Amino acid sequence: MFLILPSTKSIRPTTMRLLTFALSLLLSFSATAADSRSETETAGGKPNVLFISVDDMNCDLGVYGNEQVLTPNLERLAAMGVRFDNAYCQQPLCGPSRASIMTGLRPDTLDMHTLTHELREKNPDVITLGQLFRQNGYFSARAGKIYHYGNPSMIGTDGNDDPETWDERYNPRGIDSLQEDKITRSRSDSEGKGLGISMAWWDPVSEDSEHTDGMVADKIIELINQKKDEPFFLAAGFFNPHCPYVAPKKYFDLYPIEEITMPDLDEAKADLEDVPPMAVQRDTKKWPYFFDGVTVEEARKCKQAYYACNTFTDALVGKLLDALEANDLIDNTIIVFWSDHGYFLGEKGLWYKRKAFERSARVPLIIAAPGLSQGTVSTDPVELLDLYPTLAGLCGLAAPDNIEGASLQPILTDPENANWDKPAITQIWHSDKAWGYSLRTPRWRYTEWVEGTAGRELYDHENDPEEKNNLADSKPELVARLSKQLKPYIALPTHKRNQ
Repeated sequence: MFLILPSTKSIRPTTMRLLTFALSLLLSFSATAADSRSETETAGGKPNVLFISVDDMNCDLGVYGNEQVLTPNLERLAAMGVRFDNAYCQQPLCGPSRASIMTGLRPDTLDMHTLTHELREKNPDVITLGQLFRQNGYFSARAGKIYHYGNPSMIGTDGNDDPETWDERYNPRGIDSLQEDKITRSRSDSEGKGLGISMAWWDPVSEDSEHTDGMVADKIIELINQKKDEPFFLAAGFFNPHCPYVAPKKYFDLYPIEEITMPDLDEAKADLEDVPPMAVQRDTKKWPYFFDGVTVEEARKCKQAYYACNTFTDALVGKLLDALEANDLIDNTIIVFWSDHGYFLGEKGLWYKRKAFERSARVPLIIAAPGLSQGTVSTDPVELLDLYPTLAGLCGLAAPDNIEGASLQPILTDPENANWDKPAITQIWHSDKAWGYSLRTPRWRYTEWVEGTAGRELYDHENDPEEKNNLADSKPELVARLSKQLKPYIALPTHKRNQ
């Protein structure tokens, strides 16, 4: 069983069994062997992988220091492994981000920048992450959303899934999809429009397992029980907290509406005065909150609902961890928790994703690998496409030669002494006339729009973590240096650029 606790500070660290295992493992190998090993050694042979994804989740989480948002089970997971404080997606849009994660290739390499279902059409020979595990004797299965799905329009279908990735796949459909008519829309949303981009919410009195995500967790638990005696790669694809924001009422009740605050809109508008127009071109016409007529109170309600969805998802993560423990698999399972991109909730008057700012590019990422670092934090900039070589290496599998990420194993082994110097790259593509790239180093975020011809941005995260002051015009030498560092990553195909 798991509990939603009133304070995230009261969560216990990882179980004594895991600590005992880690200690015995460290004592049984020399430091040299630990540094040189190419895979995670476990007591049960080949390590399993539990691959947990969420949709549109930013880092407004208790596990990342926002004490308002209750995430006791993510804190439980972080105590078992490494929390990455500066992890970034390759494009803040579901389709290309997820394709990049599952192939270890950048959106430019895949030639995928939209929500179109075209992974195999454009890359017929690509070996996806789950496919690699299948080829090496693992049972590979998913429940829910791993590749892009329209939410809620594609719930219950295979969406834009890749069948070659999986031995089995499951598409549950809960009341959040079956009873869309009960979802409350803001006044900006017309009844004839889909809910995939919407300011809408619902808090039914319901059980977790009545919802699609609850069914996803139940199916993965069933598969854990069934496959506990063979190596598995199981992917739990949660749709929350993607809009429409739907979760059982008990999670809404944890967030009284009077405790939900919104940024001052005058201050928010001032934040955009020194930003190139292309950086927010999708947002300025109907600013604030993306849609015409959305009130501050409606935005506040959506933020409450978003927080409720995060805690609902956290509870389901707890159920998955409980299932691993019940089957004595914690000591032999690599657990990864990730979101496909970040999300705005009114900061700068913005909502949703598809922006090169930190709140849109940065994602929660937690990895617990048996025998490696526990309860530690990494501040190095890392990329989601690094997950492919990391999991392949930890499991002793040979990844394709062309993958573009780098293994996170040095960080997982010793976050403080990993000697990590790779930047994180996030790109935006709206059209052949509107695109850009953003480079994140430990201190700076530097962004170019159409290679600088449509503007530049530079933010000092040491002194300006909210990216309020664009320093691009005042630091030409630094801009030149970061532009040179970014240049090798600008590889947009010629048919997608008009210069």
